Amino acid sequence: MRTITRTATPVDPLPGRGIRRFVGRDSALESEVMTVGTALYADEFGPMEPHNHAEETVYILDAERAWVRWGSAPDDLPNRIDLESGVVINTPALEWHVFEWEPGGHVELLFIYGQVDDIRPEDMEKDA
Repeated sequence: MRTITRTATPVDPLPGRGIRRFVGRDSALESEVMTVGTALYADEFGPMEPHNHAEETVYILDAERAWVRWGSAPDDLPNRIDLESGVVINTPALEWHVFEWEPGGHVELLFIYGQVDDIRPEDMEKDA
């Protein structure tokens, strides 16, 4: 068994969010089959752009004045739910979505991918 603490894992600032890489490729605990970590969407990281990627499940750890929108294209995200602690979201592969918040609000979530390749927009651009 391998363990790591949240506070021992550094925040990697990415466009629109800061992530902590717990399990996966280039993570605190290496894995070739899954990816797990946390993401913080907040003012300090700037706005998130609509994006799509591999199938993902997230568990909302904390949210204040925040929501997620999704739909068929980056400019067509008509669906919206307000976020609160305890919400679980499963996003199908390549579904467009974006996490948003009012100024001073935030979303912190635990993310889980059943793979290690091409899971973030930055990864997909790198491999193209």
